[in-house]
Amino acid sequence: MKIKTARFAISCTDVNDCPAAELPEFAFIGRSNVGKSSLLNTLCNQKALARVSGKPGHTQTINFFVVNEDWCLVDLPGYGYAKAPKSERHRFGDFVADYLEFREGLTHVFVLIDSRLEPQRIDIDFVTWLVEQGVPFSLVFTKSDKVKPGRSKANRDLFLEALSEYIEGQPPTFITSAKTGDGRLDVLRSIGEMVRGS
Repeated sequence: MKIKTARFAISCTDVNDCPAAELPEFAFIGRSNVGKSSLLNTLCNQKALARVSGKPGHTQTINFFVVNEDWCLVDLPGYGYAKAPKSERHRFGDFVADYLEFREGLTHVFVLIDSRLEPQRIDIDFVTWLVEQGVPFSLVFTKSDKVKPGRSKANRDLFLEALSEYIEGQPPTFITSAKTGDGRLDVLRSIGEMVRGS
């Protein structure tokens, strides 16, 4: 898939404020500081489409971007940000869960996992929740440029092994780097296939 255009559409703090679901939506979510904004900018060939912050937990709204006037990229708040007030963490969790469970236009969720780390409980729990809700998803392992060759794949395999205790089969996986662009075309190809099939 070639990215011709990508534009910001709207930010929402409540699922009821989300725009009409006229295009297939592909949501991206991950633990805070997983490199989500950098990856989204790389996917769309833009430097500042999604705001990159050095502080985790920056995304606190559901952000919609229209790509090629054909599909929506949806940037969801990161989970597991410990420094937000408890009331705010609860609210973010609720409206993100509502989006993931009830949004009619949601086609697929890409869960971002830090490839530098061995399986983290918070990621396993979130993916297991998606399975329980029947939400289709893929795993995107980020920051592969920051570890030695082979470590990303080893940690991916460890994650899939840990996940196998809770789900049957294996979800699609991608190993990516926002810096080098590795995995970019694979993710876009997957989205393109789903857009054509929607």
